Amino acid sequence: MPRRKEVDDWLASYDNPMKAVVERVRELILAADSRIDECIKWQAPTFTYGGNLASFFPKAKQHASLMFHTGGSIPGKHPRLEGEGVGRILRITSVEDADAAGKELAAIVAAWIKLRDAATPVAKNPRKTPKKKKPTKR
Repeated sequence: MPRRKEVDDWLASYDNPMKAVVERVRELILAADSRIDECIKWQAPTFTYGGNLASFFPKAKQHASLMFHTGGSIPGKHPRLEGEGVGRILRITSVEDADAAGKELAAIVAAWIKLRDAATPVAKNPRKTPKKKKPTKR
């Protein structure tokens, strides 16, 4: 998905020492899969695909904090995700740390998409008309 103007506008006015880190994490998540979308929810950038994947916690000043809303349900091992229960937190301290987390972020995005695709039945293509069977002679 292309970058959304509402998120660009939010970032333009974001005054935080972690701004460059937030921008880099955004780039990494959007680059992980073209189906990931973004919006502003809860007054922060949020990544979506078939539901909310993660939102930034904009007030953190020592690190960029990304809340994976239902991170506990994302399949696979993701050592950077902290917490127990439903949600998980990913803390990134620098642009270099974001780059180091890039492969894990891509794996999280891939696992999320696979999970959401499995939960959402694929609609049949309405343009394809099934072939009619020839009537049998009796």
